[in-house]
Amino acid sequence: MDLTGKTALITGASRGIGAATARVFAGAGANVALLARNADAIADLAGELGEQAIAVPCDVSRYWEVEAAVEACLKAFGRLDILIGNAGVIEPIAPLSGADPDAWGKLIDVNLKGVFHGMRAAIPVMRKQGGGTILTISSGAAHNPLEGWSAYCASKAGAAMLTRCAHTEGAADGLRVMGLSPGTVATDMQHVIKASGINPVSQLDWSDHIPADWPARALLWMCGAGADAHLGQEISLRDPEIRNKLGLT
Repeated sequence: MDLTGKTALITGASRGIGAATARVFAGAGANVALLARNADAIADLAGELGEQAIAVPCDVSRYWEVEAAVEACLKAFGRLDILIGNAGVIEPIAPLSGADPDAWGKLIDVNLKGVFHGMRAAIPVMRKQGGGTILTISSGAAHNPLEGWSAYCASKAGAAMLTRCAHTEGAADGLRVMGLSPGTVATDMQHVIKASGINPVSQLDWSDHIPADWPARALLWMCGAGADAHLGQEISLRDPEIRNKLGLT
């Protein structure tokens, strides 16, 4: 996949799937705008990637910050072709009866409203350009309830529906919108999950998780015509057929 001349904006780019995606996309020739709250981490990554990367400190739970980040992307690169809605948090991990309401709401602000904010800021730009690709990181938690994960499950279910709505509203205008459910990935989030000791996911061994570059490579493939059969849908990286197609074995 050659993304030379294309620009991707990646939320949650400081580590994990986001950082891996930045490296994979830059390796394919794309310009990348790296968004995260950890300014030092994305600055280091931008330095690693060189002139084709910019670091934009951003809290996706605040729309005006996302809007400003899109403007910074346009100022630096002149266009926005790909939006990767990756930013997400897992805490609070707690039963509904004991969850802190403020922490529960903050997760929704990041995982659900953050996805909306990215779409809201990017879609008018993409429509003006004649099209673009919007990819949302989903989860099996969007479709299956898990003990202690009420906030995370609800947020991912909402983000999955937002993705479908964006496809319904934008396909006629050249917007390619899909979700990617990667399965469990070897990122820092898994350490938090493991420490919680709640639900079967916390009992998984580190070897059960896939490396972060697998979803990054899947996202790159999703930017091309080969994934057009999945527009408006959610692709599962647990699907052996998808893994084989991408050489992820």
